[in-house]
Amino acid sequence: MTAATSTGPPTGPPTGPPTKGSNGVAAAPSPSMLTAGVYVPTVAFFTAEDSIDVETTTSHARRLAGAGVAGLVTHGSNGEAVHLDRGERQLVTRLTRSALDAAGKTHLPVIVGCGAQSTRETVQLCRDAAESGGSHALILPPSYYGGLLTTDLIVEHFRAVADASPVPLLIYNFPAPCGGLDLSSDTILALARHPNIVGVKLTCGNTGKLARIVAGTQGTSFRTFGGSADFTVQTLAVGGHGVIAGLANIAPRACHEVVRLWRTGKTDEAVRLQGIVARGDWAAIKGGFVSVKAALQRYHGYGGQPRKPCTLLEGKALEAQMGEFAELVELEGKVSAAAA
Repeated sequence: MTAATSTGPPTGPPTGPPTKGSNGVAAAPSPSMLTAGVYVPTVAFFTAEDSIDVETTTSHARRLAGAGVAGLVTHGSNGEAVHLDRGERQLVTRLTRSALDAAGKTHLPVIVGCGAQSTRETVQLCRDAAESGGSHALILPPSYYGGLLTTDLIVEHFRAVADASPVPLLIYNFPAPCGGLDLSSDTILALARHPNIVGVKLTCGNTGKLARIVAGTQGTSFRTFGGSADFTVQTLAVGGHGVIAGLANIAPRACHEVVRLWRTGKTDEAVRLQGIVARGDWAAIKGGFVSVKAALQRYHGYGGQPRKPCTLLEGKALEAQMGEFAELVELEGKVSAAAA
């Protein structure tokens, strides 16, 4: 089977790599090009009655916006998207966008997780995201019928969604929730040529793949992000543009400080802090999004329960888990105090 080609221009604004004018000089970057830095895939918050907690969703977004992050992500793997109905997803994105605007952060993007198993539903989620104030869509590849999906069909899916989406797309490569499906650098580079596909989040942790994608998209507006905070320095060292990291819900300033130190040439200190961040991230990786919510509750006074059937640890197991975040939270406090 031959890989499908794009069937037409995207319906959204012009995006993607800068084009060459008649004089051979690259045109101005697309306004949808993402800024390098730390992006935070936010967790979802619920009231005691199991509805969306409007106040906490808003205050959390404002807290992150004040910590120097480059943008927020709703309905990522930390955001319990699979536990939300369509209206709740739209509400969370609207609240997040409104919170950023109210905080004077109108320039910060809101990337919205829009992956679904069918091309039709994925396109609908992208349209919902745009209507709710989202600036970009983050798309997991379909995988439920993995045995029936060739690489060509997956490429065709992404291109069809990109053609129809009113917002530009980021590819989300995360084998764990996709039955082990792991997009290759060749596949991602092929998709990067579509004008409405503007980035990738690599939660596969494959830094060789990350380096190949960075090298293959140099000189364009395509952005390559690591998918967790534990390989921020590794991402930046090969020219990557930052990380989309769930750990930054707990310690956004510490995660941002690793990037700042690296960019300013303080590489030894960046590596030292990366070690602390990586140890904290390992606690989050082992514990999943519920450990992030538990740490928010313990160290920041909010977080609450996930939706059933998921739940937080209790007793000694919870205390042991929270202890693994203590070093990171101490660093967050020091960085925050220095910034003040």
